[in-house]
Amino acid sequence: MGDEPEIRVGTAEREDALTRLSEHFSAGRLSVAEFDERSAVVTAARTKGELEGVFADLPSAVPATAGSPATQSRWDWLGAIIAVTPILAVVLFFVFDSWYWFLLVPAVPALIEGGRRVVKN
Repeated sequence: MGDEPEIRVGTAEREDALTRLSEHFSAGRLSVAEFDERSAVVTAARTKGELEGVFADLPSAVPATAGSPATQSRWDWLGAIIAVTPILAVVLFFVFDSWYWFLLVPAVPALIEGGRRVVKN
């Protein structure tokens, strides 16, 4: 996008700015009133300069919580659940004599991976 403050921004840039603003709010750098005011400025912003003004008095880098060890451990557990799902489906098939349990095989990973994408983005 360049360093020119008059370059117009789109929805993706505004959404990214709102995400960063939320991270600053979660870190306790902004009060509720400040967060509301700045969020309104971000949603109405048309240029890069307007977005940069919202973050002028905030640190540029917010520690990422998505890569923290606790979050990684959580995704490791969810990966194990995905790996065990086909075995569980076979066992439940023989116990209850119903093929519907095999629907878990595509459903569980889809639900878990969908949740992972929501968290990351």
